[in-house]
Amino acid sequence: MKFSWRVVALWSVLALVIGFFFWQGAFAGAPADMSKNAANTRMTYGRFLEYLDADRVSNVDLYDGGRTAIVEAADQDIENRVQRWRVDLPANAPELINKLKEKNVSFDAHPMRNDGAIWGLLGNLVFPVLLITGLFFLFRRSNNLPGGPGQAMNFGKSKARFQMEAKTGVKFDDVAGIEEAKEELQEVVTFLKQPERFTAVGARIPKGVLLVGPPGTGKTLLAKAIAGEAGVPFFSISGSEFVEMFVGVGASRVRDLFKKAKDNAPCIIFIDEIDAVGRQRGAGIGGGNDEREQTLNQLLTEMDGFEGNTGIIIIAATNRPDVLDSALLRPGRFDRQVTVDAPDIKGRLEILGVHARNKKLDPSVSLEAIARRTPGFTGADLANLLNEAAILTARRRKEAITLGEIDDAVDRVVAGMEGTPLVDSKSKRLIAYHEVGHALVGTLIKDHDPVQKVTLIPRGQAQGLTWFTPNEEQGLISRSQLKARITGALGGRAAEEVIFGAAEVTTGAGGDLQQLSGMARQMVTRFGMSTLGPLSLESQQGEVFLVRDWTTRSEYSDAIASRIDGQVRQIVEECYDLAKKLVRDNRTVTDRLVDLLIEKETIDGAEFRQIVAEYTEVPEKTQFVPTL
Repeated sequence: MKFSWRVVALWSVLALVIGFFFWQGAFAGAPADMSKNAANTRMTYGRFLEYLDADRVSNVDLYDGGRTAIVEAADQDIENRVQRWRVDLPANAPELINKLKEKNVSFDAHPMRNDGAIWGLLGNLVFPVLLITGLFFLFRRSNNLPGGPGQAMNFGKSKARFQMEAKTGVKFDDVAGIEEAKEELQEVVTFLKQPERFTAVGARIPKGVLLVGPPGTGKTLLAKAIAGEAGVPFFSISGSEFVEMFVGVGASRVRDLFKKAKDNAPCIIFIDEIDAVGRQRGAGIGGGNDEREQTLNQLLTEMDGFEGNTGIIIIAATNRPDVLDSALLRPGRFDRQVTVDAPDIKGRLEILGVHARNKKLDPSVSLEAIARRTPGFTGADLANLLNEAAILTARRRKEAITLGEIDDAVDRVVAGMEGTPLVDSKSKRLIAYHEVGHALVGTLIKDHDPVQKVTLIPRGQAQGLTWFTPNEEQGLISRSQLKARITGALGGRAAEEVIFGAAEVTTGAGGDLQQLSGMARQMVTRFGMSTLGPLSLESQQGEVFLVRDWTTRSEYSDAIASRIDGQVRQIVEECYDLAKKLVRDNRTVTDRLVDLLIEKETIDGAEFRQIVAEYTEVPEKTQFVPTL
């Protein structure tokens, strides 16, 4: 019933309009006297003169200033019975009165009454008053709604949500996996609660804290925790809410926000996605956005300008710190940059513990094993993982989340929804050889990550999947490990060519080739792992975003570009030859693994390595293989 009052108001105005016209027609039409002698039958003026000449008219009553007459006359069609007719008289008929006198016809002229004029005047006055009153209440009600017509004068007002004591329901205990960031922000909360501890030794409260990190790592959650812990007024707003199509609105909203913050200091202002308004000025192909730059200028002035903002701490979050204006990042504005990165294994274990509080887990489920299997997962990914496992548990009508649901949830989060398995056919066998080729090559190369699972169950766009699971956080990757990954990625294409011949290779390796080509090119152009020497020939910019990136795209000559292509091709060819050799030398175990995979559709890593070890020596992996 959110808009019922509008419907009622519109119907009321419509009823007033219709009632007004009915009123005008009822009271301003004919005089009241005429209704007493009304006649249902009309007579033309010519026929009236004929009846008058034939002495059939006995009485005439004149109304409406002589424009209408009610005539009593004998009707020759019904045995001369006296009937009443209504006659519309012409405007200029002065001889009619003389003719009536000549025929000795009784006539009477009835003067016009002023009732119609009075009612018309009242109607003309009352209706506009009622209409204006109704519209007044209509607009008054709509003014109180967000985005109503009355909000036109409030474009320059800040849209920040204000809470005197933000009860977000989130504390620092509810945030796990980012201990360094929590420690930095805990200090900010202490600044607000006990400033004398810092001012006594000459320290000043920081102006701003910038939270930097990939999406889903918990930046907004940290802001909620700060609001819940600080116990001071809390303003929260998104960077995009400063930007409007009207000139000067963004700067006006910034001024209004800081004016409210000064009135409630000490307080916290949280700006989410600040890169929407804080991008570098004068950047972009074709020039910058003047309105956005005015907003940024106003924000810079408010943070550290001629007038100070004592007691106001600004916390902002972004996953694109590289596009922010340098003036925004200098000391005195954002004094601290807190990196909120993807958690390590210890952090993932703590995050899983937080999100598993309200989940019913089977005693056999090990959170440590889940944490080891999910490298690179952010806090949001882990929360989604446990939620998907809970949904699968409810769908399967189980009482607790088991290892099977966790395993399927990981596959669903990483690869997508499970599809319908293929029937036993040539296509299924070819996919099986492709996946076994990946797993076999990855198992026989020492520096490759261990195989976790091989499956023919389709997920997303993939008809089959091979999972490799590193057990440790690899901040640095060696040249041998990169070449091992390229060789493993080529294992599927190598198996297709060795088993079915070069003419039967399929498009299934398209994604693999795209991935390994990128790795090989980075080895040559960024990491200096080729005969070109230790040179970085390309920057890490993935796309043209700023004008300076466009002007510095060409970083080497055409001759060097040709040598780069040759080195990339050489690395890939060496790895491909090795992959084909491993598949060719282990044809027997390959065929056995394919038959087993077609029969079971899924082989876990331990069973796969055990079968391979029966036929050849499996190099000992340095990584620990987690099992679920």
